[in-house]
Amino acid sequence: MRVFLTGATGFIGSHIIPELKDAGHQVLGLTRSEAGAQALAAAGVEAHHGDLTDLDSLRAGAAASDAVIHCAFQHDFSKFAENAQIDERAIKALGSVLAGSERPLIVSGGVGPWSPGRPMTEDVDPPADSPTPRVSEQAAMALIPEGVSPAVVRLPQVHDPLKQGLVTMLIGMAREKGVSAYVGDGTSRWAAAHILDVARLYRLALEKHQTGAKYHAVGEEGVTQKEIAEAIGRGLKIPVVSLSQEESFGHFGFFAMFASLDNPASSALTQERLGWRPTGPGLIADIDRMEWVAA
Repeated sequence: MRVFLTGATGFIGSHIIPELKDAGHQVLGLTRSEAGAQALAAAGVEAHHGDLTDLDSLRAGAAASDAVIHCAFQHDFSKFAENAQIDERAIKALGSVLAGSERPLIVSGGVGPWSPGRPMTEDVDPPADSPTPRVSEQAAMALIPEGVSPAVVRLPQVHDPLKQGLVTMLIGMAREKGVSAYVGDGTSRWAAAHILDVARLYRLALEKHQTGAKYHAVGEEGVTQKEIAEAIGRGLKIPVVSLSQEESFGHFGFFAMFASLDNPASSALTQERLGWRPTGPGLIADIDRMEWVAA
């Protein structure tokens, strides 16, 4: 298949490329810059110039391909709601080209805290009143009546020894403040997965595509905030402290809502449906393998 990949030069997209190529697929990679185009060329990928706000470029990339994997997102938390709207418009533009063709549209979403008291499963939908503004999943699934064939890959904290999703932000705060903190007893959990397992899941979701499918790229159902804070403390050689909920706002700022969020998730249904088995190192192992060089 010829696959149009948005976010091709990003953390996840750059790992999806070799996974697709090794399986015999061709990749058309979206990039905003000449440097990105050169990086794609070095990876043996054809570059397609554009960005998420250039809807014509998105439509052209989708029109030239047999399938679309949409990984791009502008991760600026100060403009998160605005960026979610940009993402929604981009998904609609991609879908407008794919409608009626049965060509897969695989979008990226997130595992959410929508199953209080138990790990979130693939058959749980985001509530209509969800406070999280990102609507990639809802936007894609709303295109089914228009003849589009979407699926969603829900992402946890995706990691290797260089990046660890939201944990990367925790590391930056710990380095700045001189302590590695967690909230309360630290039992709140984040689901996680190694980047190579995630890339393989995207390929399987493409090759075994089913309209409306929801997959969880989850290798570990839940790593506790205390475990994460202790691993950061070991790496930076700084104290590890527990904060009350009230204290957390002063320490974490806007990030306090994430720091205390209990967000475990299961991938049992995904593993059953796709034959996917996560095998990569765990989140704590990758934090421990980091090169702790001061930024």
